[in-house]
Amino acid sequence: MLIRVFPDKAALSRAASADAAALLRAAISERGEARVVAATGTSQIAFLEHLCEEPGIAWDKVELFHLDEYLSLPADHPASFRRFLNDRLVSRVGIQRVHFLDGAADPLAVVCQTGAAISGGPIDVAFAGIGENAHLAFNDPPADFETEAPFLVVELDEACRRQQVSEGWFESIDDVPKRAITMSVRQILKAKTVLCLASGLRKATAVAASFGQGSVSPVVPASMLRQHAGTTVYLDPDAASGLTEADVRRWA
Repeated sequence: MLIRVFPDKAALSRAASADAAALLRAAISERGEARVVAATGTSQIAFLEHLCEEPGIAWDKVELFHLDEYLSLPADHPASFRRFLNDRLVSRVGIQRVHFLDGAADPLAVVCQTGAAISGGPIDVAFAGIGENAHLAFNDPPADFETEAPFLVVELDEACRRQQVSEGWFESIDDVPKRAITMSVRQILKAKTVLCLASGLRKATAVAASFGQGSVSPVVPASMLRQHAGTTVYLDPDAASGLTEADVRRWA
């Protein structure tokens, strides 16, 4: 794993998008296609904006998988992750092969169908963020580190749901769904490369717990990224503020 600290969120977003674009171009050049897992949330907005502007990506050769989605939330809801990805990536660059997680459909059928699809080949790169409770995708603590199932139906904890309100996606916690579909931790780690972005003081505690002196633990789901040699974590100074200089050097 590698940690890189940038002067600000704009710089880390540009760097991550340049790295993502290079990985996509390389996969398409080598295999004729690239298979990607895309995340949502505030950490991804500027990153995806820059990624859409990267030149030389044959987006018609890209197959996209969706990291997580709320249950019982229509696709046109402002907080829908399907809407987020469609508006900020899919429709902008014209990706044709997209596996959205339909939170309004039968969740067990969605888990089964999408799990079969993602198991059909290697994943070149997964985009991710870190929740304020250190969740990875919607794997809240304590996360299931053992299951090999590609996707799970999970209960969202209160800290996770409150984060969605504080970031402005919902008006109150009563509006936030209590259940979601998420890619499992082990499935995320099957990607050849993971690009994980985190910025802002609100992420500092989770970042420190994940990559500081503590151990890898289901109570800190993002800590599992330590065990993936192909992970790069992109931080701004605020998000990195809970790490010591020794922590940063350890992962440099």
